[in-house]
Amino acid sequence: MTLPMSWDEWAQHDGVALAARVKKGEVTAAELAEQAAAGIVKVDPKLTGVVEVFTDAVKNPATDGTNLDGPFAGLPFLMKDLGPTMKGRLQEMGSLLMRGNRATADTFLTSRMRKAGLNLIGRTTTPEFGVCSSADNPAVYVTRNPWNTDYTTCGSSAGSAAMVAAGVVPIAHATDGGGSIRIPAGVNGNIGLKVSRGVFSIAPHLSDLSGLVSIQGCQSRTVRDTAAFVDHCRGPAPGEFMPYWTATEPYVEMVKRDPGPLRIALSHQWGDYRATPHIASELEKAGRFLEELGHRVDYALPDIDYRAAFAAQTLCYISNFAVVIGNLLAPRGLERPPADLVEPVNLLLWEAGRHSSFAERARMQAVFNTTSRAFGAFFEQWDVILTPITALPTPKVGTREYLTISDNPSVLDWFENLWRNFAFTPLANLCGIPAISLPLATHDHGLPLGIQAIAAQANDGLLLQLAAQIERALGGKWNSGKRPGVHVTGS
Repeated sequence: MTLPMSWDEWAQHDGVALAARVKKGEVTAAELAEQAAAGIVKVDPKLTGVVEVFTDAVKNPATDGTNLDGPFAGLPFLMKDLGPTMKGRLQEMGSLLMRGNRATADTFLTSRMRKAGLNLIGRTTTPEFGVCSSADNPAVYVTRNPWNTDYTTCGSSAGSAAMVAAGVVPIAHATDGGGSIRIPAGVNGNIGLKVSRGVFSIAPHLSDLSGLVSIQGCQSRTVRDTAAFVDHCRGPAPGEFMPYWTATEPYVEMVKRDPGPLRIALSHQWGDYRATPHIASELEKAGRFLEELGHRVDYALPDIDYRAAFAAQTLCYISNFAVVIGNLLAPRGLERPPADLVEPVNLLLWEAGRHSSFAERARMQAVFNTTSRAFGAFFEQWDVILTPITALPTPKVGTREYLTISDNPSVLDWFENLWRNFAFTPLANLCGIPAISLPLATHDHGLPLGIQAIAAQANDGLLLQLAAQIERALGGKWNSGKRPGVHVTGS
């Protein structure tokens, strides 16, 4: 098969650039899909990031109603196997229990993606129900990091992150309930924005308000691709339970301008959770770089009861996931999750959370409220908080303490393990505020380390402006211009 581009040429294009070439008639949407599919064949045997390729959508990008006249012009796009559904397609959620589960309809966001011209050509790996930190269960699949396949991609947007980092597609779908866009972006050297509450619809299953913490989004390699994705896929379904908001101008225009001088607070310890000395020094380096760009940078921290916030967040996850699992059992005529089809920690989660009371949830939401308002007060004095994405180095494949195949008998202890590494991302979900991971630093074992910027509610555009300013200052060379060892340009 003759591909329309060399792999070096392919890897130099972001999604906006590929769409522009389609619009100019230099290449077709079908040719782009063929190249992406060939990229999967090339790298996925080493990474295991793709569950299924939709061969009909590769051959005919107009399949399933993709709007080839939309802004993305048939750009090939991979969907995380969790969250938005695609009519007639399998969605198995990383779980043996869900094998053969086929969606009967597109969700609202799926229809927005198709209208924007994204050609949904396949689905990517995720941990079971998106619960844990990595898609790492040998009974289902093990997704590996393209920078070093001994290490995990983290999660839960595992396969999407690996495929974007490896150059297969410039942009892919991701979701974030506590860092699942930002953590794999940080670990794989991608850009990952968790938008504010009230941007992407999760209709018809939930609203952002009833879903509480889960947000949709993407992995990308350029700021403008993320900006374009938000611009073209945001917005409410009819009759949303909560208000949605729009930006004053498209983000793709906003990111062409630098922000004014910003007040940026550095932080590498949140309550009981502290980054390693190496990671703290990488954060400080990023802070100095931002000072050189004209921003005011200092160490500061919101005045929050961090123990109460993490306890409330933990209860939220336990009770939410118990409901999710319970909702999957009923149509199958099951009273409890089968131990041979559901991973051990998810069984414990279901048991721990299925009887959560309204009173417990009300107390939890009271902590959400005070935490959110404490962040709000902090952002009266500061524009951005800068943290590392993780507090510890990226785990190796098979590090079971972070996985739902762990034999830890205590759900609370298992979450405590998670927070020790992933403390810096979930409070943004709790508060519904925007946060972005940027590939600005390196772990001492050589893998990418994302630096996270967090802003006030609805300041998503400001974060994208700051990211674009950094991108320009780096000459577009995220990750110091390096590519991972497993990449479409490799032999």
